[in-house]
Amino acid sequence: MLAAVRSAALSGIQAVRVTVEVDASRGLPFWVVVGLAAHAIKESRERVGAALANSGYDLPARRFTVSLAPGDMRKDGTAFDLPIALAMLAATAFIPNDALHGIVAVGELGLDGSIRPVRGMLPMAMHAGVDGPIRAVIGPTANAPEAALVPGLTYWGVQTLQEAVAALCGAPPPSPSAPMARTLVPGVDVDLSDVAGQDVAKRALELAAAGGHALLLVGTPGSGKTMLARRLPTILPRLTDQEALEVLTIQSVAGTLLPGTPHEVPRPFRAPHHTLSTAALVGGGSTPRPGEVTLAHHGVLFLDELQEMPRSRLDVLRQPMEEGRVLIARAQHAVTFPAAFALIGAMNPCPCGYAGDASGRCRCPAADVARHRGRVSGPLADRIDLTVSVPPLALHTLHARQGASSAEVRARVEAARSRQVRRFAGQRVAGQCNARATGRWIDAHTPVDRAARETLTRLAERAGLSARGYHRILAVARTVADLEDDDVVRASHVGVAFHFRTNDTLPSSTGGP
Repeated sequence: MLAAVRSAALSGIQAVRVTVEVDASRGLPFWVVVGLAAHAIKESRERVGAALANSGYDLPARRFTVSLAPGDMRKDGTAFDLPIALAMLAATAFIPNDALHGIVAVGELGLDGSIRPVRGMLPMAMHAGVDGPIRAVIGPTANAPEAALVPGLTYWGVQTLQEAVAALCGAPPPSPSAPMARTLVPGVDVDLSDVAGQDVAKRALELAAAGGHALLLVGTPGSGKTMLARRLPTILPRLTDQEALEVLTIQSVAGTLLPGTPHEVPRPFRAPHHTLSTAALVGGGSTPRPGEVTLAHHGVLFLDELQEMPRSRLDVLRQPMEEGRVLIARAQHAVTFPAAFALIGAMNPCPCGYAGDASGRCRCPAADVARHRGRVSGPLADRIDLTVSVPPLALHTLHARQGASSAEVRARVEAARSRQVRRFAGQRVAGQCNARATGRWIDAHTPVDRAARETLTRLAERAGLSARGYHRILAVARTVADLEDDDVVRASHVGVAFHFRTNDTLPSSTGGP
């Protein structure tokens, strides 16, 4: 007897339809799974067999052929346990075959018949009705809150295989779950006003938030680089419903979305250790999984000790920084992950970390300082729009709360971002911000007065900047103008942008031979 039920598989952060077919024919008792199934799916024979037996379903001796269609797409994960078990029960007449019509089943089975949560439920639930109307998606109770985010979806959250069978055979379906919250509730534990002094760094932080620009903080240990970076999410614009849904989808696929109903969807803040691998940074694996750049989508990627990361690893950031996405190519398929993040790097100014410190403790030779700073490759440094020195503060100033609060700065950032959204309406610009626009587009569509153009050309030639560097200064100047609610880029805006673009404020050495 033949039975089939719909399920879903993940390709990147998107879901694709998979049909689970089970044929129970006469012959020696045997299991075989076909359809490019990975090892975790082949192990389902043991999980499903034990779950069926411990749930009271004594299957007859048959030859079971389990097919996962389409057969030319690789499938991985444990989410096919439940659909395989249900199709086997239908193929052996434990449940009516037509009970599976219009059903999408997803879930991992425990040996006792319990149904465990799976990663990627949100994109699978969003895809469920793409190929036509369905009756319901049946899956783990723990995944019900994220599935409830999909409007109009009927989701049956079940805790055991017996509950799933009962729901299919006519028992009252489980009550719907409340959806997760989708609006940003800014954290109350950190605020920009907590940072004493550092007015220049705070100004750079505001520009980075307003235009989506990459920022590099250079300073001695303990000067506040990490403290500043952790406050960038508090001044970014609030997540829209669509952005929050994308963040939740990525977390669902990565398996970092906590079960239950969260009270907020904050801007992601990712701060991986500098020893992470390339695959962990941009994504990868035999079945590609999202990396840190994707987990930071619509949020912040903070790379501390930037100079300790190999240059080859840092250089892979160039594509996502420009395009807001990363392409992972394999022999048989390619997957695209979103990666529109705000990059903040932090590094010490020299090998000992104290170049420029008033104590004069640094004795690093100039050659060592140059070699230390040269660990950030030229192509990547060319894509960092803002570089700022973070000097140590006098201890007597640390107790005071100084400057504007995160709420005040965020209001200015949101106003500047609104101008950019209107400017880039109809344009394919990731994140709808100045940093993502091409240099040619900015040059052609940004009003620049004559004095500003002359100043920009003169400064760029004096500093020996590349064409990209020229356009990056123009993009930052456009952001400065947006914050000042000015339609025209003026010479003063160019001056601010050039100040943050160059490294003149950073010490080259403080002593030594």
